[in-house]
Amino acid sequence: MKIAVACDHGGLNLKNAMIAYLKKNGHEVEDFGTYTNDSCDYPDYAVQAAEAVASGACERGIVVCSSGIGVSIVANKVPGIRCAHCHDVYCAKYTRYHNDANMIAFGEKVIGVGMMEEIVHAFLTSEYEGGERHDRRIAKIKAIEEKYSK
Repeated sequence: MKIAVACDHGGLNLKNAMIAYLKKNGHEVEDFGTYTNDSCDYPDYAVQAAEAVASGACERGIVVCSSGIGVSIVANKVPGIRCAHCHDVYCAKYTRYHNDANMIAFGEKVIGVGMMEEIVHAFLTSEYEGGERHDRRIAKIKAIEEKYSK
């Protein structure tokens, strides 16, 4: 699977560990930065990863900052993105099962490498369950997005 990744300076260490984990597990990674510990603005990087997922250039995306909050907000501004802020395996699984999320976000100051690996594994191996109730809810999310994306 091709995965878009991005971070700011506050998520760099966890992003680098995540890239190593993804590659070790056979995934292709497109890294949208940042690449240094120099202070930077997370929107500049998270939006690039989200655009890659929205366009279909990447199948899924993972964004990281200190808390995971800022990058998730940015990713969700891109039409077609459903980015879930996840810091546990349960949420990573269920955002795929019920929301068909195509991106996740987490914070380097919130989780460690071991938990990151478990979350990423759950997110990448869980599939959308589908069904009338979930399809209906996702359609409503898309309608809201279309209403405000003009």
